[in-house]
Amino acid sequence: MKKTFKCEVDCANCAAKMEEAVKKIDGVTDARVNFMTQKFMLEAADDVFESVLKLAVKACKKVEPDCEIEI
Repeated sequence: MKKTFKCEVDCANCAAKMEEAVKKIDGVTDARVNFMTQKFMLEAADDVFESVLKLAVKACKKVEPDCEIEI
């Protein structure tokens, strides 16, 4: 499953660090954090998508505490 969410991130460097952190999570097939469009795309298997999404949001908050991902 691939879904895109609105994501408020402050800078391109933070977006790159968030993307890198999310890609390290088990079950993540692909992830993109785009600073210019303020979008967060996550791709993972259907059966684990919700749990992976929670871990991804947690990882993003660890890198950038101010980021907001609208789920």
